[in-house]
Amino acid sequence: MAGRFAPRSGPHAPVPHQAPTGPAPGALTRDWTPPGPFDLRLVLSPLRRGPADPTFRIDRDGSVWRATRTPAGPGTLHVTDRGGRIEAAAWGPGAPWLLDQLPTLLGAEDDPEAFRPRHRLVAAVRHRRPGLRLLRTGLVMESLIPSILEQKVTTDEAYRAWRLLVRTYGTPAPGPAAALFGTHGLHVMPDPRTWSLIPSWEWHRAGVDGKRAATILRAVRVARRLEEAATMALPEAGARLELVPGIGPWTSAETLQRSNGAADAVTVGDIHLPGIIGHALADNRDADDAEMLTLLAPYEGQRHRATRLILLSGRTPSRRAPRMTRGDIARL
Repeated sequence: MAGRFAPRSGPHAPVPHQAPTGPAPGALTRDWTPPGPFDLRLVLSPLRRGPADPTFRIDRDGSVWRATRTPAGPGTLHVTDRGGRIEAAAWGPGAPWLLDQLPTLLGAEDDPEAFRPRHRLVAAVRHRRPGLRLLRTGLVMESLIPSILEQKVTTDEAYRAWRLLVRTYGTPAPGPAAALFGTHGLHVMPDPRTWSLIPSWEWHRAGVDGKRAATILRAVRVARRLEEAATMALPEAGARLELVPGIGPWTSAETLQRSNGAADAVTVGDIHLPGIIGHALADNRDADDAEMLTLLAPYEGQRHRATRLILLSGRTPSRRAPRMTRGDIARL
């Protein structure tokens, strides 16, 4: 009995997961070469909602898995950087759409050269991280719903809610993800009708208060109209989203940064961001939204890119007592 739980050897021994060396059967594939320096993780990381996001995974080799709901249906995308050449494989009804949109997703329509650093810190970070490009998913609801979940709560609470709701009401991602990642594999988020049918007690169990749940329910009722914002200019897109009660400038900016690749979408109303920008650019950790906008004014048209670079600098003020305490309405 002493050796009962010893690792097995031989042809049937379990092995740790490794990324496949080629596309799994049934995959559609596409290659793309970025027009300049490119950092895959840096470009796609804004789509990740926490380390256990069921729709997003970074593999050991640095490749990225993404499960999403496209206009053509669910799809799984696997993207690998092969020394400057991007190799992509996709599965499911949404696979053709995902591959068609691949360059756009990875920032082909972004123009990093239009950015002119005005501060030494920003210039230094841009020099160190030349592979930053602003992604554009072309999909509004997949970024809007988790952004609503993040309203006025800690990130841990929001990530937990997203994880529970997507795993419970979403669908397993097409392709090999289930075999590769097991029970905690990739999931495609629910469609609008499924979101609308989630019982009130399930929102409660996920720690989502009635106000955020009601905002999501209002949004999914007009999902088609909101998706149209992905092709609009930033002011019109923001106005479209903010017609829904409960969606304000913070939520619309967080959404459009991802769905539209909006280089100028500034996240106002954030608890921490003004202090980070103020500390980095003016040594003022107590900056408010007004001062943040003043400091970012030289980057008009590129304020989101400037913010990304500042956040990448690591120059953040030392922590004070938390300004927001974690709540757990699921226990009430």
